[in-house]
Amino acid sequence: MTETLTTHTAVNELAVPLERDVFLRTLLRHLAGTLEHVVGLEEASGFISVVGQQIGDEIDQTYRKALAVDRLNREQVAEVLVDLKRRIQGGFFIIEENDDKIVLGNRACPFAEKVIDRPALCMMTSNVFGSIAAENLGYSKVAIEQSIARGDAGCRVVVYLKPTPEAEAAQGREYFQA
Repeated sequence: MTETLTTHTAVNELAVPLERDVFLRTLLRHLAGTLEHVVGLEEASGFISVVGQQIGDEIDQTYRKALAVDRLNREQVAEVLVDLKRRIQGGFFIIEENDDKIVLGNRACPFAEKVIDRPALCMMTSNVFGSIAAENLGYSKVAIEQSIARGDAGCRVVVYLKPTPEAEAAQGREYFQA
């Protein structure tokens, strides 16, 4: 009988890259992937959009309360969209802003590497942005022109604030004030 010498290492001292943030992002990645595989990308995006709408409504109320306003104006909406993503470790910034649209860029997805090949997760951004803009300004249409999830280097998201011919021609999802 051969005896093997082992050193005892406490499990809680192991260099295992697991913590709540990674676990939750991995969970969402697998949930989105399963939905995309089982029901298809369009239906998966629909399911995720329902959750995004609820989160968007909650975030909108939180910012309105913090700012002590009944409605956000366009400038505040733009600031809130950038700030909420910053708070969850996104890298969004404003490229252009006017009465018709807010164009945002992004260098870092809050889902980090877990978003790659999971474009259904982009519905979280679409619905959160769309619901906040529409609830405060009456209407929005969100077009995700580029996304990290689809393999682009960054994201380009256009939030149309009026149903202009440009907005109507864009591929995106419309949102209306409740």
